[in-house]
Amino acid sequence: MAFEPPRRLVKALGETAPGGDDWLEKLPEAAQQAVAVRELTVERVQVPGGRGSFVLLVRLPDGTPAVLKLAPPRARPESERAALAHWDGLGAVRLLEPYGSAVPSSAHGTHGTHGTEGVLLLERLHPDVSVRSLPEAKSMLEAAGVLRRLWVEPPAGHAFETVAERTGRQADAMRASADAEAVPLVDAALAAREALLAAPPEERLLHGTFRQSKVLAGERSPWLAVGPDPVVGECAFDLARLVRDRVEDLIASPSGASMTRRRVKRLAESLDVEQERVRGWTLFRAVESGVRARRVGRVQDAELLLELAGWL
Repeated sequence: MAFEPPRRLVKALGETAPGGDDWLEKLPEAAQQAVAVRELTVERVQVPGGRGSFVLLVRLPDGTPAVLKLAPPRARPESERAALAHWDGLGAVRLLEPYGSAVPSSAHGTHGTHGTEGVLLLERLHPDVSVRSLPEAKSMLEAAGVLRRLWVEPPAGHAFETVAERTGRQADAMRASADAEAVPLVDAALAAREALLAAPPEERLLHGTFRQSKVLAGERSPWLAVGPDPVVGECAFDLARLVRDRVEDLIASPSGASMTRRRVKRLAESLDVEQERVRGWTLFRAVESGVRARRVGRVQDAELLLELAGWL
């Protein structure tokens, strides 16, 4: 079977790939190897798939349905593996192969990494049924319930990136690439970040990129999270991306500004998080995403995100 990456993945990685990155070029061979060493049966490539990884629907040697996910190093797949292992199925998809120790190094001529670096073997959910398929109010309620289960104490001695570290990198990039039109919003976002980091209320393991499309229907639980980019910090940071879900609908609505502010309030109240902290992180993350979208030529996305940020 030919393992051609979906066009959506090729386009997304093309926007962010550093010079000389050949991960996409090597992907078909890497997928063949990952399938072979695990003796998997491939059903199909998940299309359109995500923007950061290549996903195969497979079956284990005993016939159990599963998912094989391959991601480039810049997507931090080993951090995702560590988070999924820590959650162990609580609110999130279950990792079926912890750290690849079960794959023999001599299998099918593989060496060193045993075909596991950047490769995750996961339980199969319903890849085409996300919580986004529900009506807006119900989808937010269900998504918030999943998020609550994910917010656990990070493991002792963890190596996860912190909110301060991640947003520090993002802040530097925002300052360097913001155009004159975006400077007032960038200044407001950076001021909000500084105030929020001065006294964070708690430290939890966070999903990091949580939104409705990251919550899929499952068998052992109605809804489970997938695709974390885990980070350790305060819970309000995780809500910030969820606030702007369906941003196109918010912008198109004549009452979009008030709807956005109500969403901040409702999510904060439903999860016992301080409303002003949710608003602040939503502002920072919307501006960061908007500036980044403009930098890579996604002009329409940038306009939507920066307009929403202006409402906050």
